Amino acid sequence: MIKRILYWALAALMLVSCANDRSKILKVYNWSSYIDESVIPEFEEWYEEQTGESIEVIYQTFDVNETMLSKIEKGHEDYDVVCPSDYIIERMLNSDLLLPLSFDDLPEGMNYIDQSRSPFIEDVFWSINPEINANLYSVAYMWGTTGILYNAKYVSDEDASTLAILTNPKYADKIFIKDAPRDVYGPVLIHLKQKELKAGEISLADLMEDSSDESIAMVEDYMKQARELVAGWEADFGKEQMTQERGYINFTWSGDAVWAIEEGAEVGVDLKYVVPTEGSTVWFDGWVIPKYAVNVKAATYFIDFMCRPDIAIRNMEETGYVSANGDISVMESQIDESYDPVDLSYFFGEDATEVCVNPVLYPDKSVMDMCVLEHDWGDKTEKLIAMWSRVKGSDTNAMTVIVISVFILGMLALGLYNKFFSKKAKRRRAARRRARNK
Repeated sequence: MIKRILYWALAALMLVSCANDRSKILKVYNWSSYIDESVIPEFEEWYEEQTGESIEVIYQTFDVNETMLSKIEKGHEDYDVVCPSDYIIERMLNSDLLLPLSFDDLPEGMNYIDQSRSPFIEDVFWSINPEINANLYSVAYMWGTTGILYNAKYVSDEDASTLAILTNPKYADKIFIKDAPRDVYGPVLIHLKQKELKAGEISLADLMEDSSDESIAMVEDYMKQARELVAGWEADFGKEQMTQERGYINFTWSGDAVWAIEEGAEVGVDLKYVVPTEGSTVWFDGWVIPKYAVNVKAATYFIDFMCRPDIAIRNMEETGYVSANGDISVMESQIDESYDPVDLSYFFGEDATEVCVNPVLYPDKSVMDMCVLEHDWGDKTEKLIAMWSRVKGSDTNAMTVIVISVFILGMLALGLYNKFFSKKAKRRRAARRRARNK
């Protein structure tokens, strides 16, 4: 009897051990609605084909960079792959929270990471930290710009071309601004420092390192002027306000702009997006392997699989964001002759000087020459947050209260909304793709 009990106890322990065999588990932590989830089981099959080993992906999502970072930095969570934004990649690099990437064990001819790396992406990732090449620790996933979404029925192209529009009184109570101090500070400082930029006294890169009290005060003063006209500070609801014509201007990200433009077109609302002529910022999210990862091998294969051109295209089409993949087939998948040609040589190489694509997704080289990557503020982040709190103040107007209330109610149905939007957007993009191929 005792032998039988010991036998079953040992068998149970073996089962638990197998169930927790981390060599067969890959833990991925990504933004919500930021992948074509059908590629996950495909990766599991592909991994077994390449290595002869089975793998199970445990896929989890987050909505705030700092939430993800806290779990790794303070909780030492053993995620194998995560997808932080550029400034968090910088912070993780500086805090020694990332493992270097090694592609030596990838199957011959299947290093999609290096094969698909855009020269623009490589240069920008170099600028994340001049002392540490971020390309050795991270691989870009999606990217975009920060600019002005506007209703062409009420706002002229000329007015929308500059951040001066945020203080233009004729658009009072029709302006929505991202509740994102980091994404507002950089472009506004670029706008305010035009004289010095044109005189060659400073560069765009210099401004992204400028957290001086003088510059913070300049931005604060300007944004307090804008506050008098702002209808709402938004985290995610600005695009809906634009499609419903409750707002005429939204200072936002290009990814949100694409969504709003497509949704607006379906209901007869003519929305456009432009990067301010004085310059703005560019943003990225990228794959990294955290310090406490357990399955580094599978993590490397996963990042490589995400860089395979056909997978990159599917993720781009599903999410509506722009892939950072520089393979020529990715560019070709987005060609649409209804658009005027733009110069994409900075992204896809010297043969891509005249490509007909949506300029919101892929801006012309002349636009990108006036864009720069933001940086992490490090121990000065509190100064930025304090400034932003003073800008927003306590005198929130009635429109903001209404909008926030509606947004909170909407959040209750967020799960259903995300599923609906994802399917609807995918159908829309698939229809455009079929139309292009006729």
